[in-house]
Formats: sequence, C-alpha cells, structure tokens
Amino acid sequence: MVTEYDRKIPALTGFLLFIPLFSLFAQQPNYSLQDLVDSAQLYYPQLLQKQALVNSAEAAVTDAQHLFLPSLRANEQIGLGTDNSLPGSYNTFGIIPSTSAGVRKQNDGQSSTGNIAVLSAQYDLVDFGYRHAFIENARSYVNLSQADREKELYILKIQAAQLYFNLLKNQFRLVVNKQNVDRYENIFLVIRALTLSGIKPGSDSSLAKAELSKSRITYNQTQGEIFQLKEQISFLTGIPVPNLQIDTATNTYIKIQSSIANQQADSTHNPFLDYYESQKNTFLAQEQLISKSYLPRIMLTGSGWARGSSIAYNDQYNSLSQGLGYQRLNYLTGVSFQYDLFNGIHKRDRLRVYQFETRASELALQQEKLALHSGYLQATSAIQTAETNLLELPVQLSAAQDVYAQELAQYKAGIINLVDLTNAAFVLDRSQNDFIETLADWYLAQLDKASATGSVDNFIKSIK
Repeated sequence: MVTEYDRKIPALTGFLLFIPLFSLFAQQPNYSLQDLVDSAQLYYPQLLQKQALVNSAEAAVTDAQHLFLPSLRANEQIGLGTDNSLPGSYNTFGIIPSTSAGVRKQNDGQSSTGNIAVLSAQYDLVDFGYRHAFIENARSYVNLSQADREKELYILKIQAAQLYFNLLKNQFRLVVNKQNVDRYENIFLVIRALTLSGIKPGSDSSLAKAELSKSRITYNQTQGEIFQLKEQISFLTGIPVPNLQIDTATNTYIKIQSSIANQQADSTHNPFLDYYESQKNTFLAQEQLISKSYLPRIMLTGSGWARGSSIAYNDQYNSLSQGLGYQRLNYLTGVSFQYDLFNGIHKRDRLRVYQFETRASELALQQEKLALHSGYLQATSAIQTAETNLLELPVQLSAAQDVYAQELAQYKAGIINLVDLTNAAFVLDRSQNDFIETLADWYLAQLDKASATGSVDNFIKSIK
C-alpha cells in the first residue's frame, strides 16, 4: 500500500544525499535503535529491579497456596513442678500453666514430674471461597508487578528512541555545521586574498574572521551536545561512550513503514493502560478477599496425646522417674464452626476503604486514556505539519544554495558587499538546519504517536 508520505520520499532523498554523513562513520560498527533497546533491556538496573519484584510476587502466590495446607503440629514436653489447684473457672490471660487434678484441702509443696506429647491437626473443610479469593488476590499482585515492569520497559524504549533520534539529528547537524565552517573559511580566504591585493578593505577580513569563529563555536557546541546524548544513552544501555556510534544508513532516516504511518489509537493494548487496569483489578481482588474473609469457617480438627505423671490416681506421689514415661493415651476429633457476629460491621468498614481505592484507580485509568488520546491527536497534527513543511523545505534549500553560489561569485567580482554574502551563507545554513530539525520533529512525532497507540515495538522494528 502506497501512503501519501511515500510519494514525498524522493524530495527528502534529494536533500539527504548532499550530507556526506554515511561515509563518515562507515568504518566503525554501528548500533541500530533495536540494538540500543535490546542492550537497555539487559542492563538497565531499574528494569531488573521490576523483574525482581515480579519474581517476588510469583513466589508470594506459591506461599499463599501453601498456607491452606492442613496444619499438623507435634509437641513434646517434660516438666517438673508442683500440683496444686482449686475448683473454679477463669478467663485465660495469654500463657497460663495448666495444672490437672491437684485439688486438695491444703497446699502441698512436693515436686512431681510429668510428660506429655501431643499431635494435633486442623483443616478448613468449608471456607466459602476464602481460599480461592486469597490466592487470586496474590495473583493480582503478580499481574500488577508484571504490568509495572512492562510500563517501565515501555518508557525505557521510548527514552532510548528519543535519545537515538536526537543523537542522529545532532550528528547531521554537526556535518552541516562543519560545512558552514568550511564556507566561512573559504570566504575568509577569498577576502584575505582580495584585501592583500587592495580590492577589499581590511574590515571585511575582520568581519569574516568573526563569522568564522562564530561558526566554529556552534560546531563545538554541537559536539558537546552529542557527547551528552551519548552519555545518556550509555546510562540506559551500559554501552561505553567511546563505542557508541549509531546506525546512519540512508533508509534509517527516510524509510517509514505504512503500518506505522497509518497507526490508529488503540486503547486495549498499551502498557500505560495495562498498568492502571491491573491496578484496578488488584483493588477488586482485595474487595473480593475482604468479602470472603468475614464469612463463617467450618474446620475439621483432630488431636492425640499421651501423658505420664509421677502422681498416681489416688494422689500418691511416686518417684520422679515414674513421671517420665507415657501412661495414658487419648484422642479427640471434631468439626468446629467459627463466626464473629460482628463480622458484618468489620466487613462493611473495610470494604469502604477499598471501594474508594478502586474508584480512584478507575479515575486514574480514565485520565490515562484521555492523556493518550490527546497525545495521539497532538502527534498526528505535528506529523501533518512536518510533512507539509518537508515538501516546502527542499525548495527553500535549493534556492538558498543557488543564492549563496551567486552571491559568492558577485562578491568576488566586487558587485556586492560582505554583508550580502554573509546573509546568503546564513540563509543556506538555516535552511539546512531547518530541514534536519523538521525531519527529526517528524520522527519524534511518529514516536509520540506510536507511544500513544501502544505500537512502540513495531515502530522501533521499522527503523532499520
């Protein structure tokens, strides 16, 4: 399918061919945009941190599943103490030592030994969906952690692409700046020759030298910006700055896939939206867990125990060693029902907390959708503006090149002054930079559009 922009490509190619950039870096291995993204995925610590959190959430699911295994506890205790008790009931206060029997008229300070071993088990027969809600709540955190990681990765790809295009723009600008330096060096040489021959005044030579110095300053500034951009890319990717040379093949800066050019807004497959959707689902899972946690529970319980004591059945104290063996065996099994009659109030209160959080997450999702849609519309408008200007800029560039050539010839012939010549050089330099800026703006707008539509991966793959 041929898009409207495909018909504009020849006009762009005509401009870019005059920039001898490709041979400038041909001797060095180059990194494509996909290479930078792949390197960032393996290196960027913050992304690795997000993956560690995903692994932690997955481990929490296994922990949640194991929490519902039957409990089976074994206890063994040997004790030495007195045996004095009184009839009557009391409420327990934490751990209170238990004394069985030992009810007599007077205190008895004799010591006795005792031995007890207990094996107890408990299992929830019916929890009315609490187990399922508990595990699903843990899984919702896995989904949220994964969505958070994907969002972080999506942002990382966008940052890498932005830096890539800005670096590419500045490398093109550096070549244009070098051409501008060469022009002013040529002008300075012409003027110096004319000045030495007495044809032109010495002030022209001074003015040309000032313009030459200014062009060199601009060139140096662009070099500084390139280093800073490379340092930022190195921060994301771990690639050393001296090794950072990006791919500058012709089709990298011109070719565009029709699938990207015709990309439409997609509100269903975007990591930004997926994150807020997962956040909302996590709150919904918590609401479900709260609802289930305040329902009754029916438990199967069972225990068996063996006891020994140095006190005989008739309250006769025997030797301490006789209390170290097991003398009595017992077991107990049953089904218990547990429910707090005030659970309805607690359930209502806790649900209100999470219902507000769920509502907040829904509004955050709605806000993100609006932001992405607005970004899509702005990017579409920026693309249209850039495409319109890209059709006009080759005309401007061609005219500026012609004017500069004519003005240089006229200056040599003494027809015009130096101001006219430097104005022509300035217009040519501005035309070259305008073209580079507009083309870079077009690519960055395409990136913004891909970001809003959730198609950054396809966009990056198209940059080859």
